[in-house]
Amino acid sequence: MEIIRRRIETQLLSLTGLALGQLDLVNPKGDPGLFGPQSVSWQVHGDFPSMLIGGISALMLQALHPLALAGVWDHSNFRQDMLGRLRRTSQFISGTTFGSTRDADWLIDKVRTIHLQVVGAAADGRAYAASDPDLLTWVHVAEVSSFMAAHLRYRNPQLSEAEQDRYYAEIALIAERLGARNVPRSRRAIADYLQNIRPQLVCDERSHDVLHALLDAPAPSRMAKPVANVMMQAGIALLPTWASDMLDLHQGPLKRRLVGLGIDSVAPILRWAMRDSSAHRARRRMGLPA
Repeated sequence: MEIIRRRIETQLLSLTGLALGQLDLVNPKGDPGLFGPQSVSWQVHGDFPSMLIGGISALMLQALHPLALAGVWDHSNFRQDMLGRLRRTSQFISGTTFGSTRDADWLIDKVRTIHLQVVGAAADGRAYAASDPDLLTWVHVAEVSSFMAAHLRYRNPQLSEAEQDRYYAEIALIAERLGARNVPRSRRAIADYLQNIRPQLVCDERSHDVLHALLDAPAPSRMAKPVANVMMQAGIALLPTWASDMLDLHQGPLKRRLVGLGIDSVAPILRWAMRDSSAHRARRRMGLPA
């Protein structure tokens, strides 16, 4: 059983930013980082299965904004290296959430510097810049709303509305330090933001190309492919109805129920296997049981 556990964990860790080997989440001892173990951010971001599902859903949602998509399209090799993009995104989220203050600052400064180089013109001719405060807010909201939706559906449906609001207020710090403005800080503000931005969203050929690249992304092994498939379907199930309609991704009630049953079966195994995640390492740094 231990061999199986170790093999599963090795494959899971290969998907995360820990595979890049640039963060020391165990030191310095006692440093709570930007949030600390009492935060809702540690609670939400500490569950690997729901974060992976939420991340999948967020990528699909982000593909609907033509200016945000243009930056990824022109300045990223995601179509050839989806795993690399997943690792880099994971590194930023886990490092700013669970890393030491020094590592979190380093990651934020690094991304701000990269954003300054990401400029160009979208397919419709409009200029874009990854450092645009409004685009940064969109990327942030697409991510954190998806993470929360996944947490509520697949991890803790009992998370109170007050705690959900506290999560959005906490995690807004990251977006603001990257340069975002008017960042929503509550459930109501997130819902209003998504409603108001819908006229700016478009599903075009590029959106479908991103979607296909995501759906066709290779699993870490042949044995992991069924798990990857159910995680992908779970990400689709999280999308707001209007977004799934735009992307032409439809699941009937029966399929959604089967996906939910699949996650109920798979997620406990993934949690059992993950003993050295970013969250576990950060808890060791704080002298807490992992």
